Amino acid sequence: MRTLYAQRNGVRNEELCTLRAHDVRPSSVDPLGSRAVAAETKNPRPVPSVWARGRREPDQPALSRDAIVREAVAMLDADGIEALSMRKLGARLNAGATSLYRHVATKDELMELAVDEVAAEIHVPSAGGSDWRAAVAGAAGSFRATALRHPWLASVLGQAGLAYLGPNLMSFSERLAALFTAAGFAEPGRAIEPVLSYVIGVSTTEAAWLTTVARSGETEAEFVARLMPAAQQAAAPYAHLASEYAANAAEAADPAALREGKFAYGLDVLLDGLALRLPE
Repeated sequence: MRTLYAQRNGVRNEELCTLRAHDVRPSSVDPLGSRAVAAETKNPRPVPSVWARGRREPDQPALSRDAIVREAVAMLDADGIEALSMRKLGARLNAGATSLYRHVATKDELMELAVDEVAAEIHVPSAGGSDWRAAVAGAAGSFRATALRHPWLASVLGQAGLAYLGPNLMSFSERLAALFTAAGFAEPGRAIEPVLSYVIGVSTTEAAWLTTVARSGETEAEFVARLMPAAQQAAAPYAHLASEYAANAAEAADPAALREGKFAYGLDVLLDGLALRLPE
């Protein structure tokens, strides 16, 4: 039948042979077929982090990933996490959300980038100085100050995907590890963890408090002055709390200094404990 078809349609014998050769199915020669090749070339499951893949090629020169991240940080600082969306961010940049996704795959990736962007502001003193406690206190104070400038930061550190893989947070961790190693800690990571937990915990509480104050439209001193009588009245039936509020009332005129003093006290207690872990 095939020969008859060829004769009727003017196909020469040598062409027919070529057709027959190309008509062989791959599976008749290789039982595995193309599936074996696909299995060999299949990529492993990617790590879900912006830091685990290459930067995407921009197709809009005026819109860069750096510009997107800077604008996202500005939005977060002004309005908080709830207000950030790719649509709103795109509108601020005069671009559609689709254009943003060419540079940042998801909102989670955007948060990773935003966290790492502000982490560049954290200062860690150089290792090797004579007073390791002062150096650690300086790093902790810088972290706290950064978290208070960006009230959303502390609350998202545990939620922003694999943000710790970012270059600025990696650099911060490296410098902190060098500082604790130079101080003589055999396991610097174990010493760093409680310090960071304390700083992040206090900063989260302070940032939430300052956000509440900002929403009132008053200064912190004005807000505290208005709140204090109600707080003292609520604490009156509780002897220890009433005494604490009475002691703080004298310092209520400068609530920022009061917060600073409480932070420094707690950090000193923590460093006292860590100092006991150093070799004699």
